[in-house]
Amino acid sequence: MDCSARRTFPDDLGEFDWNRLRVFRIAVDAGSFTRAGALLGLSQSAVSRQIAGLEASLKIPLFHRGAHGLALTEAGEIFHAAVTSMFERLAMGLARIDDFRGAASGPLRIATAVVFGSSWLTSKMTKFRRDYPDISLTLLLSDNIELDLSTRQADIAIRFFNQTQPNLIQRHLMTLPFRVYASRQYLAEKGVPETIADLDGHDLISYGDYLPAHVHDLDWLVKVGMPADQPRPAVLRASSVYAILRAVKGGLGLGLLPAYLQEDLLDLVEVLQDIRKPVVEAFLVYPEEVRRSRRIEAATRFLMSEAKEDFRAPQEPAV
Repeated sequence: MDCSARRTFPDDLGEFDWNRLRVFRIAVDAGSFTRAGALLGLSQSAVSRQIAGLEASLKIPLFHRGAHGLALTEAGEIFHAAVTSMFERLAMGLARIDDFRGAASGPLRIATAVVFGSSWLTSKMTKFRRDYPDISLTLLLSDNIELDLSTRQADIAIRFFNQTQPNLIQRHLMTLPFRVYASRQYLAEKGVPETIADLDGHDLISYGDYLPAHVHDLDWLVKVGMPADQPRPAVLRASSVYAILRAVKGGLGLGLLPAYLQEDLLDLVEVLQDIRKPVVEAFLVYPEEVRRSRRIEAATRFLMSEAKEDFRAPQEPAV
């Protein structure tokens, strides 16, 4: 880049709208203004205006805008690297400041999957608020975008696969059992399955081919006891736990559902209770530099305690 290009950039960081930098980073990760807006609680047009304002201040385009989403320009890649480095350094500074606070207080952002966050995690918030009234909580729920903990897009994440980044602390939170449920109406019409072989005569609801790669065995109902290339037919395939829950409640068939849905399962009947079914491991994840933060300590201690209470070590039923 030549000298004249350098002079088009603002002379000091004070000229930047810091919120625009945050919007820029989220837009890069999301790959579109629409998805970035959903994460930020803004409209697509509001995100577009923020990015346009940032590009105007820099006097250079940061994105190629196309039908298939966003792609960074060469200048955008350079700027993104600089902004990411800046946010990482800021996050480290804020984490060190936390070490001097006398009590658990301030904002805390927890990122996790939509259904888990909307059900189990949300159900714990009243108790958490009672125990830690000075912590202001935000739940960041998404199935498609993994927020960057190292740059403080979130403070803690609950994830369902092992982490590989060396600067992240990972603690096993819970083992989440999945169980087979049906409506009373369905069982009255079709009968109660008692063995794996009985599944051949039942209507089955499957998760299909659109789950994250790290989630295994959730198509257990159509695959268990069958050749690998000959699964049972499914009456419905859905990539959403809530969609399968509604289908089961509506009497469509048998569905494999996570036990953490708790109250949503009360009007359903669990079947095949003595047969081993899939489980998913959940992990608490947070950056190494915030491990002594009072807020992080409070949240992790609370969540570990609640998980231990709700999801004790599973028994080993027969195959």
